[in-house]
Amino acid sequence: MIYFDNAATTPVHPEVAALFVKLLQEYGNPDSLHALGRKTSHLLDESRLRIANMLHVRKDEIIFTSCASESNSMAIVGYALANTKRGKRIITSNAEHSSNQSAMKFLEQMGFEVIYLPIHEDGQIHAQDVAKAMTDDTILVSLIHVSNEMGAINDLSAISDVVHQNPTCVFHGDCTQSFGKIDIPMDKLDMMTMSAHKIHGVKGSALLYKKFNIELQPLLFGGQQEQGLRGGTENAPTHIALAKTIRLALQEQEATQKKIKAIKDRLITRLQEIEGAKVLSPKDGADSILCVCFEQMTSQVLQNALDERGICVSAISTCESKHAGPNPVLINMGCTQKEATHNIRLSFSNQNTLKEADQFIDTVKEIIAAYGLPL
Repeated sequence: MIYFDNAATTPVHPEVAALFVKLLQEYGNPDSLHALGRKTSHLLDESRLRIANMLHVRKDEIIFTSCASESNSMAIVGYALANTKRGKRIITSNAEHSSNQSAMKFLEQMGFEVIYLPIHEDGQIHAQDVAKAMTDDTILVSLIHVSNEMGAINDLSAISDVVHQNPTCVFHGDCTQSFGKIDIPMDKLDMMTMSAHKIHGVKGSALLYKKFNIELQPLLFGGQQEQGLRGGTENAPTHIALAKTIRLALQEQEATQKKIKAIKDRLITRLQEIEGAKVLSPKDGADSILCVCFEQMTSQVLQNALDERGICVSAISTCESKHAGPNPVLINMGCTQKEATHNIRLSFSNQNTLKEADQFIDTVKEIIAAYGLPL
């Protein structure tokens, strides 16, 4: 099998898996007062502290969640509802993850004004776009760091400088596809989302970084957990394992970046051998994601043919995989209707190889020769 769908999820790192299995066998409720509960609570606190130290932030600025979608919802909806006295205007883009889009739609129903900035042909929101949209009553700017569809990178540092000219506005970065792959300007962000299963961690484990002075409205009620922001029994094993997941990802980031860049470059070079093949990802995009189209075959037909041959790819964000029709992010980026219905997304990790890249190209050639429509 060739697995080129790492933007959807990644295989669990063996060290993380071993720790997680051990934790499943010997943990208690961290809110229990007995010895086993106290031990689990200590391990949870230790994990939070280690993560904070690795990110160079305060321990009380790390909030454990179940997934990036929850973190995004907590950041966007939680902040908006808690800070209506500051204003009710929010800025985002028309190329965000579905969890962010849904959170924004909910806030519009609650009477908030949401500004959806259009992306450029490079897939980015530029700092000057944000500057033009800012007003005194703008309380939140929320933008994705690396596009989960085509790998475009927003310059969070430059955008942050614009946002923070307004003292009543905070900046949230959705770094789900960038964490552990490219550097994140943590000192420029007020809130940041990441997820473990995008960096070879356990599903059900994620976090929201928020500055200590930021007030959020709880969205999940029930108890004292996570500073009262997320009631319910802590999923201690996943949160404890998250510290090791992050350590390994950051430790291996440079080597991973070098390896996946070589894979992406090989694919781009060899795609020139296929008539009708076109790279849709921007040239300066993240090396972890490559969006391409093949004019002879629709996304669904090519995906199915590749799947039959043991090659896993996507055509759209997994959270939108039931979506019918052209890829909306590609349309917003200025791609043609055909490009947005004939695209596939390849995404890489340090477990992929150059040999797999060559096998992929050879397989696509065979599929197009057998089933592709004439150009």
